[in-house]
Formats: sequence, structure tokens, C-alpha cells
Amino acid sequence: MSTIVTAASGQLGRLVVEALLARGAAPESVVATSRDVSKLADLAERGVRTAELDYTRPDTIAAVIAAGDVVVLISSDAVGQRVPQHAAVIDAAKAAGAARIVYTSVLAASTSPLILAPEHKATEEHLAASGVPVTLLRNGWYTENYVGEIATARDSGVVAASVGDGRLASASRRDYAEAAAVAALDESTAGRTFELSGDHAWDFDEFAEALTTVTGRPVRYESLTPEQHAERLRGFGLDEGTVGFVVALDGNIRDGLLADTSGDLSGLIGRPTTPLVEALTAASA
Repeated sequence: MSTIVTAASGQLGRLVVEALLARGAAPESVVATSRDVSKLADLAERGVRTAELDYTRPDTIAAVIAAGDVVVLISSDAVGQRVPQHAAVIDAAKAAGAARIVYTSVLAASTSPLILAPEHKATEEHLAASGVPVTLLRNGWYTENYVGEIATARDSGVVAASVGDGRLASASRRDYAEAAAVAALDESTAGRTFELSGDHAWDFDEFAEALTTVTGRPVRYESLTPEQHAERLRGFGLDEGTVGFVVALDGNIRDGLLADTSGDLSGLIGRPTTPLVEALTAASA
């Protein structure tokens, strides 16, 4: 039996491979996959098996998955194309007789009005219909999603958003990756759903304080209305689709859709989740 990690050259997938090794998985039992295998050369040098796997080419997927394998399905970053891409992996896993699929979904995917949820909900439904045992890891917000704000805050002393008083229970990618490794190595997680998020839900005043610490200059939070936010984004030259997405996501945060603090993540990894300042500092290094 092998543990197959899809998208292992990506930011989350690579950390999952690292976490598997750190948790005691033998390098030869791990298969790191990517569309571009050359990006996995350093892992191959450590004894990890590598293979091509492209979500858009079913033949590459079928060539990798075998009976008894555990497949860590890292959700695609191709928004709008995720469902068919994920389905290709699920169908191949079913055909091969895989033992289990560990899928990185999103918080409350089956019921949440979060703008990111529909494709994850559809994937979860496809997983359920497949009959393959599944562990659902419903990931919350990644602290690293805001790394770009560090440079902006350093230059302007301002972080602007239309999230109002909304809170985010973010955690680091490394936290989520470790959870995926734990789930992949623990058969008892089969059939379970974990709502994963940070231990503390912070608001944007706290975020500004964190940026003050990271940048070394005073940073304040400027609260925008959705209309003001959209106009500012247009001023940056963003297209209307991107503007609408960003403003809608801030609205989701304002509504508390990413504020859940279930404790599932810290419980799964056996330690507190990474604090906001620590995660931002590490990501900006």
C-alpha cells in the first residue's frame, strides 16, 4: 500500500509529503505526484517515489493509483474546473480499488453559502457516490492567503477590507498539511468529517496589530463598504469577475462563515494551531 499525494509540487501538497515523512512514513511508501515531475526532484533524492499526475489527463491518474492505496486528493486551484478534475481522481481511485481517499474540502461544504463551497460540495457528493471510503478534511482559511498584505502594509501602514467586524479562524498551511498526513496514516479516520480551523478567530483590528509586529511599523485597519472595496479594486486594474469574487469573499467573512473554532484541527495534529503573528512571520521570511 502506498500513500499518494496529488499536487505535491504545490504549496499544500509539498507540505503534506513533508508531514508524512516527519510522522514516520517510509519514503518509499509515499508517492508524490505533479503535472511536472521535475519539480519533485528534491523529494525523489530523499527516497520518495514521484510520478506524473495531471487532473486533466485521466490516463496519468490511472497509471499511478493501485489497489489498497490511500489517495490524498489536494483540491485543485482551477476554480470553475475543480469538479471534473476531482471526479477524474475519484473515478480512477474507485476503478483501482483504492483503500481510501483523504480530500481537502472547505468548512461546512455541504451547507455553507461560502462562495468557495459549491465545487467542494459537488466533489463531496461524488465521493459519497463512489463508494470509496473517505476522510473529509474541511479546511478553513490559510493564514498565508494574506501574505501579500505584508508588503502593502509595510508601504502604506493600512490594511483595507470590507469584512466589517468579521472574524477568521485561520491556521497555517503547515497545520493543515500535518492534519492531512495524520488522517492519511490513521485508518480510523475513514468515514469521518473534520471541520478544520485555527484555535482563535481574529478580527481585522487584530490583523493590523499582527502586521504592525511583522512589518515593524504602525498598521491600521481601514473598514470599507462593499461598494468602496469594489471601486478600489477596479482602481488597481482588476477585472469585474475578480472584483466580484474578492468582495463576495469579504462578505462571507463579514457574515462569520470562516470564524468556526471547532478544535478539530488542533485535536487532529495534537498541538495548538500556529498563531497569526508566527504564521505571517514565517511566510514572509
